[in-house]
Amino acid sequence: MSKTILITGATDGIGLLTAQKLVAQGHSVLIHGRSAEKLDQAAGTMNADVIKLRADLSDLNEVRALASEVQAQTDHVDVLINNAGVLKAPKTRLADGMDLRFVVNLYAPYLLTTLLLPIIPASGRIVNLSSAAQAPVDPKAMRGEVILEDMEAYAQSKLGITVWSQEAALDYASGPAFIAVNPGSLLASKMVKEGFGIPGNDLSVGANILIAAALGDGFEHASGHYFDNDISRFSAPHSAAADAQHNAAILTTLKELVERAEPQPPRLN
Repeated sequence: MSKTILITGATDGIGLLTAQKLVAQGHSVLIHGRSAEKLDQAAGTMNADVIKLRADLSDLNEVRALASEVQAQTDHVDVLINNAGVLKAPKTRLADGMDLRFVVNLYAPYLLTTLLLPIIPASGRIVNLSSAAQAPVDPKAMRGEVILEDMEAYAQSKLGITVWSQEAALDYASGPAFIAVNPGSLLASKMVKEGFGIPGNDLSVGANILIAAALGDGFEHASGHYFDNDISRFSAPHSAAADAQHNAAILTTLKELVERAEPQPPRLN
């Protein structure tokens, strides 16, 4: 049965390969990217029409516009794969002082998912890209009050999205499912090549597990769980994810920051 699936960061790497495989299976796929040119190139590799969506996920106003465009293009999304992520960039501190890694890897997927929940059925799934790299999250770093090195910021953002997946499953006990997935370490993605200077491992390892998490029977009752593809099974994430106070601080700060970034109404003269 064909599903409608939205994949962020689908112009290269795991996201692109996942989109290609899902299109080949006959699903209706919406692909997101930051560059219109790369979206055209990605769409050109697929033997079917796909909906192309451009947005810079480091700008939460563009995330809101992306959600509106998705709702204009379709009346439902069966699966949302929050794949887009960043480890290194020439400039990691945004104009408002926030860390690019937290914004793209955590705040943007949180906001996009929240805005799209009205069109995601209870039987749907939200697949959040986690990582084997996880570290306890510092709310001060989330607010941009502490400057972190690349890997530390990335690891904290990835535990953050894993914790949010875990907590969202409790809030939406009747569905949709929230599933955090480490697709595999050091796969041949742009992030790995730029971040570690190595070619990386077979991308199909990551794409196949994302498809399984999105559609497979083995993930039907996996809401709130973390799947570690390095060991090919569900596993406990970093031990900090079992700390209720740590998790509450993440969720409180996440909601606070996204609400603080709400666009302000125009001032009347």
